Amino acid sequence: MTQADRKKRYSRSSKMMPPPMVMKVQKVLQREMVREFLAELMSTYVMMVFGLGSVAHMVLGEKLGSYLGVNLGFGFGVTMGVHVAGKVSGAHMNAAVTFASCALGRMAWKKFPVYVLGQFIGSFLAAATIYCLFYSAIIDYSGGHLTVTGPIATANIFATYLPDYMTLWGGFLDEVVVTGMLQLCLFAITDNGNNPALQGTEALVIGILIVVIGISLGMNSGYAINPSRDLPPRFFTFLAGWGTQVFRARNWWWVPLVAPILGAYLGGIIYLVLIGCNVPREPQILENHMGSEDHRIPVLPKAVPRQTEIASHNSGSVSPLTSVSVSPPNRPSVRSIPPLSDSIRIQQF
Repeated sequence: MTQADRKKRYSRSSKMMPPPMVMKVQKVLQREMVREFLAELMSTYVMMVFGLGSVAHMVLGEKLGSYLGVNLGFGFGVTMGVHVAGKVSGAHMNAAVTFASCALGRMAWKKFPVYVLGQFIGSFLAAATIYCLFYSAIIDYSGGHLTVTGPIATANIFATYLPDYMTLWGGFLDEVVVTGMLQLCLFAITDNGNNPALQGTEALVIGILIVVIGISLGMNSGYAINPSRDLPPRFFTFLAGWGTQVFRARNWWWVPLVAPILGAYLGGIIYLVLIGCNVPREPQILENHMGSEDHRIPVLPKAVPRQTEIASHNSGSVSPLTSVSVSPPNRPSVRSIPPLSDSIRIQQF
């Protein structure tokens, strides 16, 4: 091989190798906490772009949008968000859900600020995206006056505001109850010990849950049910020209931040206490290692009746058996029986 060929080969290999900076960035992006942060950011961004876009159609588009459209936009926006990040971070997209997961021992507290920061940034960027996309329509609809309340208000495209017929504490209670319903149903949908959604359909079922909540319980407070959905877009409108009125209007801004956290925690506790602890579980398996063989005895609850069926071996099916013989009281011994005789099956009813 000539020196020129060696130089060409070296130059090709050097081109294939990424530069050190790229390798460092890739190494950082592969860290678990970074991946979860980015997953929450992207999933929340996707959910909020679809959700806020549907609200913009209802406020600005006259016949182009509707309240049902808003529910569908947020519901299926959640579905898309779950598909974006479900296997990486669980796609919480909701600081209240993240708080409940940490408070109930389902996630480490050290991940709480990582998840919430990702959600807040994703939601803020989504609000900025919708503002840029619908800027001309917002200016045309409002006549250039960015108002929070009144007939040409446009701040409600981005955050929730309490209607005139609702009191502040009535809205607080509404947010607690509705978020509690959300968390309770989320636990049911994902509880493998109960009756969870079919594998692969969780995202769709959760999206339908959001649509149902909006259709049935969304009128009183706009069903914020999510600090990550409400506070970052509200802060964006403060920066974008709506001013301090976004925080002063009926002193409502703190309710979508506090009430959903309380509601999610209570809803999770109610499910775990009333349903989660009462769901029948599969029989436990006791392992008794004797030599290299693995003998397993299904342990049934004492209150559950048992029925022993003896099926004739003439059926032609052969299965390994273990029989239980009790020699001293309360001390079962296990011995292996070759699969040549009748098969014994223990059934639960």
